[in-house]
Amino acid sequence: MVHRLALSGTPIENSLAELWSIFDFLMPGYLFSYPYFKTQFESLIVLNQNEDSIQKLRSFVSPFILRRTKKEVLKELPDKVDHQYLIDFSKEEEKLYLANLTQASKEMQVKMKEPHIDHIAVLAALTKLRQLCCDPRLLYDNIQKPSSKVQACMELVQILTEHNKKVLLFSSFTSLIDLLTQELEQNQISYYILTGSTSKEERRQLVHAFQTDTTQVFLISLKAGGTGLNLTAAEAVIHIDPWWNLSAQNQATDRAHRIGQNANVQVYRLIMKNSIEEKIVKMQERKKNLADTFIEGNDGSLSKMSKDEILSLFQRD
Repeated sequence: MVHRLALSGTPIENSLAELWSIFDFLMPGYLFSYPYFKTQFESLIVLNQNEDSIQKLRSFVSPFILRRTKKEVLKELPDKVDHQYLIDFSKEEEKLYLANLTQASKEMQVKMKEPHIDHIAVLAALTKLRQLCCDPRLLYDNIQKPSSKVQACMELVQILTEHNKKVLLFSSFTSLIDLLTQELEQNQISYYILTGSTSKEERRQLVHAFQTDTTQVFLISLKAGGTGLNLTAAEAVIHIDPWWNLSAQNQATDRAHRIGQNANVQVYRLIMKNSIEEKIVKMQERKKNLADTFIEGNDGSLSKMSKDEILSLFQRD
């Protein structure tokens, strides 16, 4: 007799097709052929939130899913409290952002008519808009003033450090980390930096130092600091820019929220209002809700997008 077991941290990353593929490995044919599954379940659930289809699919998969959340395993772990801050563009920032959004939208409408998606071009356009949300200085040399987001971030850091809270500050842009160091120095706030270029030995030394000394802020590149770090000396985590992969973002947060943490961890997500950042967060939540419907406790992420989803990112609300 053949026994099969599937282990997955993210069984539904972007679509119900991934759930189907897992079950097709475990019990081929149990969830029917994929064309049948797509028409009878996936399309009805994702596009129409059809309750009958949701309940039917849940009844199929739930008997075979066993999951344990971190909260269930580590009962002594303090709470993690999420705060989402919406920040307004200044008039100058908004004008600049909308001009770039309009141009990107025109380009994407042309590219989406092609047979295959040019993912490199899409990523470049999205990255540019995300950088504008963070700080226009990342793209324009003639701008000197810190962005509304950087100013809001520094105000938050000052409040936290004045209350003796150590802070982990994550960004997916190392160029933004460089700008943040200037602000920290001007405000006489001590800090360490960890990026992908940091050596393993220096990485170990920085982590130990932050855990034991009085340095107030640890600036960390999201990709470099998502795993393998124990930074429980921090009681606050700031994500200055949202990243596509919500699971990776949560893993970064959990550098502070893990065994050894004795205080509640405050998590702050800084989002520019009426921008691509808001769209990213909404898409993340939609994917997470899809996952929670069938595998409770799972965190969804953005790994693939349809042409319609891509175009929606470049539309003005």
